[in-house]
Amino acid sequence: MPIDLSVRDVSKRFGSFTAVDHVSFEVETGKFFSILGPSGCGKTTLLRMIAGFYDFSSGSIAIRGQDMAGVEANKRPVKLVFQHLALFPMMDVKENIAFGLRRRGERGVAVRRKVDDILDRVGLPGFGDKKINQLSGGQMQRVAIARCLVLEPVVLLLDEPLGALDLKLREHMKVELKKLQTEVGTTFVYITHDQSEAMVMSDYVAVMNRGHFEQLDTPQNLYSNPATSFVAQFVGENNKIAGKLDRDGSGHFFITLEGGMRLLVAKPATLQAGESVEVFVRPEAMSINPGPTPEGMNKVTVVVKAVLFDGGNSRLLCVIEGSSKELLVRLPQAVPYEVKAHDRICVVWDPARAVCFRSAGVKTYDEL
Repeated sequence: MPIDLSVRDVSKRFGSFTAVDHVSFEVETGKFFSILGPSGCGKTTLLRMIAGFYDFSSGSIAIRGQDMAGVEANKRPVKLVFQHLALFPMMDVKENIAFGLRRRGERGVAVRRKVDDILDRVGLPGFGDKKINQLSGGQMQRVAIARCLVLEPVVLLLDEPLGALDLKLREHMKVELKKLQTEVGTTFVYITHDQSEAMVMSDYVAVMNRGHFEQLDTPQNLYSNPATSFVAQFVGENNKIAGKLDRDGSGHFFITLEGGMRLLVAKPATLQAGESVEVFVRPEAMSINPGPTPEGMNKVTVVVKAVLFDGGNSRLLCVIEGSSKELLVRLPQAVPYEVKAHDRICVVWDPARAVCFRSAGVKTYDEL
């Protein structure tokens, strides 16, 4: 598969501060690639270097094999969709879309044909004469994307374009953006702090933290096989249980909670008994009030503190009995459970469905 974007060992320093630290990745033609991370991790700085708004301190950026060093932003085969869209309110839809074409000298029937064609492709046929203030938030989003796509960029860069939309529209636009990208076939590079956006739309996701990539993988692998504790807690919900790794006489590894409760751990090959570790187990990996528990499973009694109702994503906030450790447990939907606050229930999970990492000795994202 041809490579549209190649970023190799790129860094960006502002004085003594390193915003992007030796980042490398490639994006194949026609793929939807997302960079996911918290505010201040360097993702916008990286996007602006690709766009040509910032020079990089070291490394290289190439688009379809052409080195972008020294190439001005307006001469790069990329276009950028901003979070606040930057549409011209004094122009109608067709004039907004045609603006870039006219700037590069195109005129007449060819411009009208291209504008009509791109409006059809983004699902807005017949919208050319509408004013910007007559459009919904989702329609304005599509006009902003159409204004870029009509210029036929090799790569379309999107800087948190759904951030200003309300929740319901944002959920709808995630699906619409993915459908649009699949239909037009343009390579998308998308940055966001919202893991749901990245997971739903992307072919590949890079999780960024403090200027570097923690992991670059498919959404499925990021969720199921996180490479670091940061990825484990940033991508989806996870329960973190910290402790010291021990080993019993049968060779089983476990950690001990306050009160002496032992929890079995599927030990990664690189960890040894005696090390401080962090175990992550997802809410949906836990079963509530099961029957007889097979050997080798973790089984704990918990007290329900609250029922967090959220339709199909409803969860229980529990505390392990005899401990101060809280757990989030997914409430099953297929089998209804009448659970309320202060109930005592049994929770079971397979240690193989949890992941274990050496303790970094620093706070994780949800504790900052």
